[in-house]
Amino acid sequence: MGKLFEQIRAAIQDGQFLVSLHADERCEERGVSAWQLVAEFEDAQLIRERPASQPNPSVVVSQILVDGTEVEAIWAWLPQSCRAKLVTVYDRS
Repeated sequence: MGKLFEQIRAAIQDGQFLVSLHADERCEERGVSAWQLVAEFEDAQLIRERPASQPNPSVVVSQILVDGTEVEAIWAWLPQSCRAKLVTVYDRS
């Protein structure tokens, strides 16, 4: 696993994360709550790290929710505040 992924995982475990308005809207469209993504992050599978993405480095992960729904989520690392940020979520199809 990559260093960026581990930083984001640790921040989420410590409750140091934000949910973007965009992610909140995408969750609502898909009938998913952001808390599900947070709760299931421990089992998330890293798809790729994007350390050069702008405005913040990010990771793409695959997650399976409690109801069996498979989604991909993008989480960013906010280096200024050492927090993770849920950027968006979409169906994995």
